[in-house]
Amino acid sequence: MTEFLLFCALAVPLAAHLLSAGLTARRYHRPAPPKADDSALPYISLVRPVCGLDTFDAETLASSFMQDYPRYEVIFCAPSQNDPAVPLVQRLIADNPQIEATLLFGETPISGNPKLNNLHKGYLAARSEWVAMTDSNLLLPCDYLRTLVASWRENTGLVSSPPAGIRPGNFWGALECAFLNSSQGRWQLAADSLGFGFAQGKTLFWNRNVLEAGGGLPALGRNLAEDVASTKLVRDQGRYVRLTPRLFPQPIGKRSARAVWDRQLRWSRVRRDGFPMIFSAEIAQGPLIPLAALATLVAMGALPASTLIALPLVWYGAELALARSAGWPASPRDLMAMLLRDLLLPALWLATWTGRGFTWRGTDMAPESPAGPAE
Repeated sequence: MTEFLLFCALAVPLAAHLLSAGLTARRYHRPAPPKADDSALPYISLVRPVCGLDTFDAETLASSFMQDYPRYEVIFCAPSQNDPAVPLVQRLIADNPQIEATLLFGETPISGNPKLNNLHKGYLAARSEWVAMTDSNLLLPCDYLRTLVASWRENTGLVSSPPAGIRPGNFWGALECAFLNSSQGRWQLAADSLGFGFAQGKTLFWNRNVLEAGGGLPALGRNLAEDVASTKLVRDQGRYVRLTPRLFPQPIGKRSARAVWDRQLRWSRVRRDGFPMIFSAEIAQGPLIPLAALATLVAMGALPASTLIALPLVWYGAELALARSAGWPASPRDLMAMLLRDLLLPALWLATWTGRGFTWRGTDMAPESPAGPAE
């Protein structure tokens, strides 16, 4: 019986790992759908909140104006006229008169979530029933809006997508990418392939009727993050969250070890608050449990010692193959970042249970009050 349980502890996580990698890679090998006729595409309001100025903002915000899409408007939302991002946004609007664009100021306290408070004015001003809420640090490919529309189905309530980390500027940036891409992104894309999509706040593409039926923008402040609340709002209506076929890029640049830890702990606590049963199983997502089971089986003489080398080769070989297939960072440095990520997973999982709140952009967030976005 003990040997059987050890084989299960080895085989089940490994099978899940390989299956999720395969399902994700499959999405990147599917041919692109035919380009939709422009006359069939709806007018879209692209709403982008800004708060502060980050390294890549000039590039990521400029991508708002480069869409291969016939009819859309861009609405930038800043918490105040004194925000550091305001001069950049004003210059981008002036440089792109071919696109309808505006910049709005102020916050409306509709929730304890500062991002939603910032977005509210843009949501009200949006002229379309189709609203894409897109974070400022996402680099939009020219087919971004077309992809969102093409991903909508009859029973869809929301189209979303996690980010894919690109351009890590140092080892800690590579660690951020290792968390984002072949770990979190892989699991989310795989879950969506099986019909269990979860929203991610980087991209929230709504039909206004669906959002309003669930309580409107204030309803997205019912959980620690708007992506968790969005998922629940959609499922409560018997609809599905659909993820785009591929992830949209987010330039990472340089990171510090502390910044990566704090960000991952924040996201981890968001997942614990929103879906505690699913989060409880995250302790098994890395290779440490199957490696421990394998080492015990080898010590018992049930398997040869060579399997201790074979398991990491298969595990990380599949992950690197996925990263290369998807165009994600996959250098030797990125492999070392994947190894460190998996060593940190148990500590991160345990730290998540030691508290329930976090601080995001200077605002304290806690489950007791509707609260904040995971950046």
